[in-house]
Amino acid sequence: MRERPRSIPRVCALRFFRGIAPLFAAAVCLLSAACGPRERPVDVAAREGILLVGNGGAPAALDPQLVTGVIESRLMLALFEGLARYDPRTLEPRPAIAESWEFSPDGLRCTFRLRGNARWSDGRPITSADFLFSFRRLLSPKLASPCASLFFAPVKNALAFANGEIADFSQVGFSAPDARTVVVELAAPCPYFLALVCHPSWSAVPAHVILKFGKIDERSTLWTRPENFVGSGPFRLKSWRVAYRIEVEKNPHYRDAENVRLNGIRFDALEDQFAEERAFRDGQYHVTNTVPPSRVAVLRERGDPALRLDPYFSTAFIRVNCSRPPLNDVRVRRALSLALDREALAERVLRAGETPAHSFVPALDGVPASAASAPRRSRAEELAEARRLLAEAGFPGGKGFPEISYLFNTSDGAQFFAQAIQEMWRKNLGVKISLKNQEYKVYRVSMEQGDYDLARSAWSGDYLDPTTFLDLFSSASNMNWTGWTSADYDRLLAEAARERDAAARAELLRDAEKILAAGVPVIPTVHSRNKFLIRPEVRGWFPNLLDIHPYNDVFLRETPEK
Repeated sequence: MRERPRSIPRVCALRFFRGIAPLFAAAVCLLSAACGPRERPVDVAAREGILLVGNGGAPAALDPQLVTGVIESRLMLALFEGLARYDPRTLEPRPAIAESWEFSPDGLRCTFRLRGNARWSDGRPITSADFLFSFRRLLSPKLASPCASLFFAPVKNALAFANGEIADFSQVGFSAPDARTVVVELAAPCPYFLALVCHPSWSAVPAHVILKFGKIDERSTLWTRPENFVGSGPFRLKSWRVAYRIEVEKNPHYRDAENVRLNGIRFDALEDQFAEERAFRDGQYHVTNTVPPSRVAVLRERGDPALRLDPYFSTAFIRVNCSRPPLNDVRVRRALSLALDREALAERVLRAGETPAHSFVPALDGVPASAASAPRRSRAEELAEARRLLAEAGFPGGKGFPEISYLFNTSDGAQFFAQAIQEMWRKNLGVKISLKNQEYKVYRVSMEQGDYDLARSAWSGDYLDPTTFLDLFSSASNMNWTGWTSADYDRLLAEAARERDAAARAELLRDAEKILAAGVPVIPTVHSRNKFLIRPEVRGWFPNLLDIHPYNDVFLRETPEK
């Protein structure tokens, strides 16, 4: 027979339960808190007005006159401002530090009128003298800014000064008649000039801080350290933990501070795309830098509301070091290009809405670039031509072809893509290409110094015109790291810059791209989509072809919509 529990005397029982009641209630409260909904970092941040951003790798610098990458451009939008900025919905230039501008009838002069309340983040007024200092610094030959040739070429004598051909800055097309007026003179009318002015390289930089820590044309001084930093944008630098995190806070001296709705932004340097997605799902980020290619197809099938695949004025390509054998032979470069199956790369490898790139310049307003509009051969004909060219160059069936490397930055998506093209070259040409990956900042330096054979690259347009792509590979470009030049290519770009008839100008640019395609210093692979994850709390983040999202317009809802 089982033992029956003894009954507890009534008085003792009452005392017992009265004694444990408070402990029981406390235990219930603790258990409820533990089992209840956990407040995630994004929830806390939304309440505090802090945007949490996965920003890919660590920035190369925080100097707007020395950086050109997407990772850095997001930071520049927060910390600096120039004369004009993009409308995030329409990409039309809108007033920024300049309250207005006016062109002369011949289109050769633009006069900007500065706002009277423009201030640096330390409270000092921003004047026209600050802009003249900024432009002189960027164009200084010793600074060797990669932005000079890309964004200042239309300005009278700007490149002549940058190249050391003239030493008198007063001959360059910048002047300041008074403290609130900046005048820019152009060498020829430029239809996209105001779009150039929206680029971060046109931002004001603080002379009073830069000169405190070095000379006007000195690189990598201490002025961008958090304790020294002064900017002109809606946010100011709060902290910078190198290779990990950058935090910015609202700039109380900003000209329009009362209408900036975010209190701060946290940018995390996270190159592992799968870790970034996991962190997003765990409530660590409001916006990610990208999405792993292998995950995009899965998320599309699920109809994941966080996934965004926005149109993008962008091309992924392979940069070729044309100064190194055997890549100094154009036949080898053409063979490598023809051997790639771009349809397979877009549809089976990446699977994220990309389209095959048969031209370097993406289609704009539905108008295809020259190479894309030309009749194409069948896949079998392309492979036959690739093998013929390689044999003609002295490597039949890949025999005797030296081992060269393909350089890419550390990320899961880049690794997957690299393996795919490595296998295509092996299978279709019989050549062996080794893979070499480096952390983002090191990878960028390797390309700049020409320390590579083939390198993964991508370019996203800074303004809606073909020249934002084509100017990269002129002989004057500070970003033409391929060793390839063409006098005819340069001539056509120069003629296009002077041409005022839109149709004639477009034809000159198409002819220039044909020369680029024939020379193969770059091998286009796919035209990209802007793929990322974003939470519903984020407002004011509008899709646009340039992936430009001024933080003046971004804010957070504390409670996401159901």
